Amino acid sequence: MDKKIFSLLSICQKAGKIKTGEDFCVNALRSGEAKLVIIAEDASENTKKKFTNKSTHYGVPFVIFSNRDTLSQAIGKINRPVMVITDGGLAEKINAIVK
Repeated sequence: MDKKIFSLLSICQKAGKIKTGEDFCVNALRSGEAKLVIIAEDASENTKKKFTNKSTHYGVPFVIFSNRDTLSQAIGKINRPVMVITDGGLAEKINAIVK
C-alpha cells in the first residue's frame, strides 16, 4: 500500500500537481485548486488542527498518513508535514488507497 502512495506522490511532484509548505497549501485551498490535503501523522497538533479545519471549511478531503520524513522523501523535499494534491484523478487514487 505505502509504495503505491509514494509512487503516486512522486508522479504528482514530477507533474507539478503538488503544493508543499503551509502558505502554498493554504493558498491552494482558498483558490479551490486543492483536491486532497495530506497531513503527516507527526505534524504538530497546531498544524493538524489548522489543516483539518481549513479542509473541512473548503470542502476538500484530507488524510493523516505516514510521517513527514517519508512523505518528504517521496517528493524529493525535506521536512514537509503538509502537502496538497491539485490533480483530481491522482487525489482520488491516493485517497482511495489510504482509506
